[in-house]
Formats: sequence, structure tokens, C-alpha cells
Amino acid sequence: MELLLILILGLLFAGGVYLILRRSMVKLLLGIILWGNGANILIFVLGKITKGSPPVIDEAYKVFQDIYADPIPQALILTAIVISFGLTSFAIVLLKRVYALVDSDDLDDLNTPEEEDI
Repeated sequence: MELLLILILGLLFAGGVYLILRRSMVKLLLGIILWGNGANILIFVLGKITKGSPPVIDEAYKVFQDIYADPIPQALILTAIVISFGLTSFAIVLLKRVYALVDSDDLDDLNTPEEEDI
């Protein structure tokens, strides 16, 4: 299971790098989304995947007796998903506005100074 997640992780990071190096604003955003998903899977893999019970201690015990699922990676991933959703929503609106002003999807069109139009 971990090997499959590591392969998916490599594909997400490689696809993200490829898309970020393209000249299109939409491909840049898709590459950032792939990187975010790859980072979520990386945190999940580093947290060691274990099938276990929820991390709740019974009243009769003072320590955990069985294997339990670590809640920290799950909480980090949930927070990262919410933050990446907000960032993606903002970036989509920003890209739509830039496209309406520049009338192009090419990132090189944003680098030209306005004085060239004279």
C-alpha cells in the first residue's frame, strides 16, 4: 500500500513540476494543485499508515493497549485541504480577472511593459 502511495506521490510531484513550467496560467494553477495534493499524500505516508482503533483511551486504562491511528497527520492533511481549497478558489477568480484584462492566457504577455504600446 505504501509503495503505491509513493508512486502516486512521485507522479503528482512530477506532473506538478511539468505543469508549473508551462506558459499558461491555467496550467500553472493545475500544477500548484497537483503539488498540494502530493504534499497531502506525503504527510499521510510519513505518518505511517496503520489500521487501528481511534485514539481514545478507555477509562479503565492509563495508556493505549492496542494499535491506534495517529490523529496528527490526519489533522494536518485536513487543514491543508481546507487551505488549498481557499487558495484555489482565490486563484481561479484572480486568473479570470487577469484573463479579462489581458485577454490572454500566456504568462509572457503579463511581463511586457505598457510603454511598448506607444
